Amino acid sequence: MEKTENSLRLHTANLGLLAGRVTVPAYDRTKLKAGIVHFGVGNFHRAHQGHYLDDLFSAGLDHDWAIIGAGVRPSDEAMRKALVGQDYLTTIVEQDAERTTARVIGPMVGFIEPGNSAAIISSLAHPAIRVVSLTITEGGYFIDPASGVFDPNHPDIAADAANPESPQTVFGLILAGLKRRRAEGTVPFTVMSCDNLPHNGRVTRDAVIGLARLFDPDLAAWIGESVAFPNGMVDRITPATGPRERTMLAEKFGVTDSWPVFCESFRQWVLEDNFPAGRPALEKVGVQFVPDVTPFETMKIRILNGGHAIIGYAAGLLDTEFVHEAMDNPLIRAFLEKIERDEIIPVVPPVPDTDLDAYFRLIEERFANPKIGDTVRRICLDGSNRQPKFILPSIADRLREGQEVTGLALEVALWCRYCYGTTDSGTEIEPNDPNWDRLQKTAREARNDPMAWLAMGDIFGQVGQAEAFRSAFAEALEALWREGTETTLRRYLDGSLSGR
Repeated sequence: MEKTENSLRLHTANLGLLAGRVTVPAYDRTKLKAGIVHFGVGNFHRAHQGHYLDDLFSAGLDHDWAIIGAGVRPSDEAMRKALVGQDYLTTIVEQDAERTTARVIGPMVGFIEPGNSAAIISSLAHPAIRVVSLTITEGGYFIDPASGVFDPNHPDIAADAANPESPQTVFGLILAGLKRRRAEGTVPFTVMSCDNLPHNGRVTRDAVIGLARLFDPDLAAWIGESVAFPNGMVDRITPATGPRERTMLAEKFGVTDSWPVFCESFRQWVLEDNFPAGRPALEKVGVQFVPDVTPFETMKIRILNGGHAIIGYAAGLLDTEFVHEAMDNPLIRAFLEKIERDEIIPVVPPVPDTDLDAYFRLIEERFANPKIGDTVRRICLDGSNRQPKFILPSIADRLREGQEVTGLALEVALWCRYCYGTTDSGTEIEPNDPNWDRLQKTAREARNDPMAWLAMGDIFGQVGQAEAFRSAFAEALEALWREGTETTLRRYLDGSLSGR
């Protein structure tokens, strides 16, 4: 843990001293009561859901909606230990062009260790818990990428179906908690996904009910009738934490935090108001409740998350470390703007009270924020799960309408070239996907046979069979190998990369 001579360790006992350096919780944390169990306590959860709840508690409201964290993966233990050691407090550092501010938030009151299924299930079954929330990443929902639906044949799901009393997955644990509540006559909790997935509530519902059907059809039917899974759209750029961030916090604000969160000042949360067991009054702190979140999530996933993919692989191949540095490259910035305006935004459905052009301009500003320190490697992570959600739907829509996909096909070709494992300069790219070995092997086959990449049917589905996309992809990939990333981007921008 980085510590400077004058910094103070983040801990309840030091909050009075830290109050002169940073904003601290404006409520009595000893009076908080848990109302939420959350799976996936990472940076985004703390900077988003945790921050909103801290705002609500600071306003003197809803102190019975505090969070109990729950770990599932062994890697969750490091976060648990860090937070336990500082009384579940977290420092949030917001950075924009004008200023940097820091605040300590404290909406969490417990964190159950990974592997302690009995304790997690007991918490889930407690009547005070009325919401169970998740940030388990896009790849954590056991979705077949090609079909976009729950995969009941995944080994982890099969293991939970065979041993439902000793579940190891998030969904097995949720089912065990719901089963006990049903037996005890307790109102079921609402399950709220906070991950970047189209229709994340529906996806979560499919996973929970899909697993239940494998071993208890009656439970599955009861869940379908009784449990709410609201869809939601979440947004805040939140990079990973490293020595740079810990040192900056200690030096600038005099706080020693084992795992601080650095993020942009912008945040957004749009939710469907479907919480039969009750919910915190989040509308009082800026959360937008709507009848249908679909237009908002489509806008965000395609324009922002798709935009990250567009700049990420190009920047990675050009040995660029930070996202803001990619945006400083006129070639990459022009590449992003052309694809967004020509190919993505035209197939994004209208969003209530939202100007899509203004939304994209805001995205550009956020990507270009030099203080965030977001890395190109982070936004290139896990393409095998993200491409089917962030890029391929735009391609499918354009193909359906008979429109060209030159830029989007080039983005997919850049992803393929990135997965080959070397940048244009020959620098090795370290594995950056749970399926890296498979992707690298296929990318190397695709150097001589571009169709080998699109033959990954579990990723590309029917899109990979469309002739217009296949020809545009092949031309782009061949150009990347023949001419390099910079020249290929210039050819796309000047129109000489035809896509035909």
